[in-house]
Amino acid sequence: MTNFLDGLFAFRKEVVVSLLDSGRRVWIACPKEEGEKADYFRNLGCEMVDTPVDRRGTNPLRDFRLLRQYRKLMRELRPSVVLTYTVKPNIYGGVAARLARVPQLANITGLGTVIENPGLLRNVTVAMYRFALRKAHTVFCQNVSIQRFCEEQRIGRKRVLIPGSGVNLDWHTLQPYPQPDSPVQFLFISRVMRDKGAEELLTAAQNVRKRHPEVEFHILGFCEDGYESRLRAACDAGDVIWHSYVPDVRPYLQNAWCTVLPSYHEGMANVLLESAAVGRPIITTDVSGCRETVDDGVTGLTCPARDAVALEEAIERFLRIPYEEKVQMGRKGREKMEHEFDRKKIVAAYLEALNG
Repeated sequence: MTNFLDGLFAFRKEVVVSLLDSGRRVWIACPKEEGEKADYFRNLGCEMVDTPVDRRGTNPLRDFRLLRQYRKLMRELRPSVVLTYTVKPNIYGGVAARLARVPQLANITGLGTVIENPGLLRNVTVAMYRFALRKAHTVFCQNVSIQRFCEEQRIGRKRVLIPGSGVNLDWHTLQPYPQPDSPVQFLFISRVMRDKGAEELLTAAQNVRKRHPEVEFHILGFCEDGYESRLRAACDAGDVIWHSYVPDVRPYLQNAWCTVLPSYHEGMANVLLESAAVGRPIITTDVSGCRETVDDGVTGLTCPARDAVALEEAIERFLRIPYEEKVQMGRKGREKMEHEFDRKKIVAAYLEALNG
């Protein structure tokens, strides 16, 4: 169960393949989608089940309908195990699985804005998580902070730490570093929104380009949170170049000298894993889900979150690093991905849970 087929395709298709290879029948419950990704799963032998999910809505009637849909699926399909990802599938899929007495493997990919910010909605969400995952077979936690949070809040019984979603090292291969005479490109890959550090990035880009007009800042991703006018103004001023969403980031990573993600919180930042796997240094914030992806001063640089000045200083520090050291940073980042974040570790964790 997932709320977005793109995420399943980008980060979890290897788990699906492993399930099929083990002789299991696989249904994918997600909002209806057609196209290359849906065809990919169908061609593997998966069966797609249209299950609309209001990803960010807080309408209780819609969420109750989602719970009813999941309960209906349990009765009709009679699965031997349910794998859930993201908040609403974890919670409502977890309740349905609990009522049907079906083992659940829940993956908490991030705590999200609701959990990060104190208030009534946070308390309600935590209580729902606690109830939904009380009987879950396994709760996968994508970083230590998530694991600690689940332990403190008594969410789940068996909590297993995994290295995020890992990275497919065969798809994101080590690429030659850009030539020293090519334009220095910084790359931001994410939804353009406040919690991803969009404001800090745009401010830092503006100030850095005043001193280094030859430096380029490229942005890949949809624009959210009403940032489009701010983003377009930055584009018109020449501070950044916005490419919107692109289905394959690899060509842009090949041209990048460094990936920048000044996020406020993450489960595990997939864009940083992919960037390091390609051999690109990274600049990111010292927060859970980001700090784990980088060895500060070795494979990249870290700075405090919500601090445009600190981000600007980190970018300036990177620009002062000699070219060959930048190349070595990228290579060491690739080695870190090979040792710690190979997606095969995620597949092995799922298979162990299924067979345990």
